[in-house]
Amino acid sequence: MARKNKKAPWEEEEEIIWVSKSEMKRDMEELQKLGEELVSLKPSVLEKFPLSEDLAEAIKDAQRFKNEARRRQLQYIGKLMRVEDPEPLQAALDKVRNKHSQTTAALHKLEQLRDRILAEGDDAISDVLALYPQADRQHLRQLARQAAKEKQAGKPAKAYREIFQILKALYDEEC
Repeated sequence: MARKNKKAPWEEEEEIIWVSKSEMKRDMEELQKLGEELVSLKPSVLEKFPLSEDLAEAIKDAQRFKNEARRRQLQYIGKLMRVEDPEPLQAALDKVRNKHSQTTAALHKLEQLRDRILAEGDDAISDVLALYPQADRQHLRQLARQAAKEKQAGKPAKAYREIFQILKALYDEEC
């Protein structure tokens, strides 16, 4: 008498994982949303992404289409995304998003540093020089005094903004 599965009784049978049709649709919609996010990026940013030629061309086309043609192109991009590995694309997209967050956080720190310069004076300027040795101490001190005078007189905060621009330029040089 022959056995049907032709495996020894002690060997495990392969487990089949069933995926529902709804789950497959959700996965495809996620891929399409990823494609939409890629379409919303600037071409200079997209060059850094690991895209296949077909997908890159489809994204370029979608960026110039409008209305119904764009919707159909986004569905086509979703179809192309099914054969692509979405993990490197998602990682690159997360990196782009995080870079924006990091830049925002750095600008907030520079604003706080500017406020410290106005509040504390020379002590804060010494901290700035510790962070950015190429900074001009004398110019920062002049601007801090000028900003204080402008604030007292109720004039526009020109020196206040100029201090921030100097700090931002120092930060940009360092990065």
